[in-house]
Amino acid sequence: MSDEGACRSLLFEGQRFTICRDPAASLEVHVAGKDNRPYRSFAALEHVLGPRAAKVRFAVNAGMFDDDGRPIGLAIAEGKELKPLNKRTNGGGNFHLQPNGVFLVRADGRAEVVTTGAYRANPSIRFATQSGPMLVIDGKVNPRFSRDGSSQYVRNGVGVDGAGVTVVAISDTPVSFGRFARLFAGPLGCRNALYLDGSVSSLWDPANARMDSLSAIGPMLVAFAS
Repeated sequence: MSDEGACRSLLFEGQRFTICRDPAASLEVHVAGKDNRPYRSFAALEHVLGPRAAKVRFAVNAGMFDDDGRPIGLAIAEGKELKPLNKRTNGGGNFHLQPNGVFLVRADGRAEVVTTGAYRANPSIRFATQSGPMLVIDGKVNPRFSRDGSSQYVRNGVGVDGAGVTVVAISDTPVSFGRFARLFAGPLGCRNALYLDGSVSSLWDPANARMDSLSAIGPMLVAFAS
């Protein structure tokens, strides 16, 4: 991989992951264009961004969505709440595995991962996306996960490390929840981390000419060079 990019390869417990972080980047959640239609792909986002696309350091799909690509949980973009917090705890799918959580970015650029139960609406929140389940909670792997369960998919997630830097990870091969969570709690140094999605997990890494396009996606977390 290029030394100039924000993403690198990491071998952990015998599996390969791609890790992206840039302490100087500004982070945004993108959900839909001016016509309120979800982008569904990085190529569509790139087109809408125009010249600003040259500043993208990396982007990942970020949060689960319905058949139309619209978020099923909280979504905030540019300070506007596009979808309210989803407090259901008894639905199906990974989103409702408890506790689920929220990744948010405040107006001053600080990012946080909090459980849905701990989330509090605040005018300082500029971007947010809700997903689930939480991978790491207060430095500990979600106790609902077995160490290396049989449910294995390509997965992506997001955490915030001890220096306050947002860290995104996507597995290069199918991985269990348990191992994926240990990646964030261990070498990535994240006290809190959130699962973003499974088989549709996608990455846009311009420096390494990677733009995944195998699946239609929903909300996206985008890191821009400052």
